[in-house]
Amino acid sequence: MLLVAGFVTGIIFGFLLQKAKVLRYDKQLGALIFEDFTIFKFMFSAIAVATVLLYAMYDLGWVQFHPKPTHLVANLMGGLIFGVGWALVGYCPGTSVGAVGEGRLDAFFGVLGMLMGAALYAEVYPLFEGTLLSWLYFGKVTVPQLLGVNHWMVVGVMVALMVALCLWFEAMGK
Repeated sequence: MLLVAGFVTGIIFGFLLQKAKVLRYDKQLGALIFEDFTIFKFMFSAIAVATVLLYAMYDLGWVQFHPKPTHLVANLMGGLIFGVGWALVGYCPGTSVGAVGEGRLDAFFGVLGMLMGAALYAEVYPLFEGTLLSWLYFGKVTVPQLLGVNHWMVVGVMVALMVALCLWFEAMGK
């Protein structure tokens, strides 16, 4: 049942990506040079809705969270690699797969790069265990745990910030 739910959710998310036109290269480029904020608005909306729904399901006991350990240096390095890949290919991982689904051959190279990068990472992972993965290691911690507050306080601030940013982007006409 979980696989079916994941499949249906993925189809819906892909449909929304396509309808929002965030699979288009010009939207990706516009986001990278901060001229078109469509992708940011879509991303903030998706994160805000998912966060509220997930924490509501958590509070109802319908789901459990199993956070991954926080390796700050490794996360920063991964983010840098992600950003460079997005800038080089013109698609982020999710939109590159969606664009391939639309038949865009240029995005296929992004998907191929992701697969090669994942294979390379799997090969060099043992080298990182004693270095990048051990620097600034915080364990399995969430932001509410780190701050010592109820999770709804963090969710509320995060959602309010994302709504404010989306409204600001709209006011700027971007």
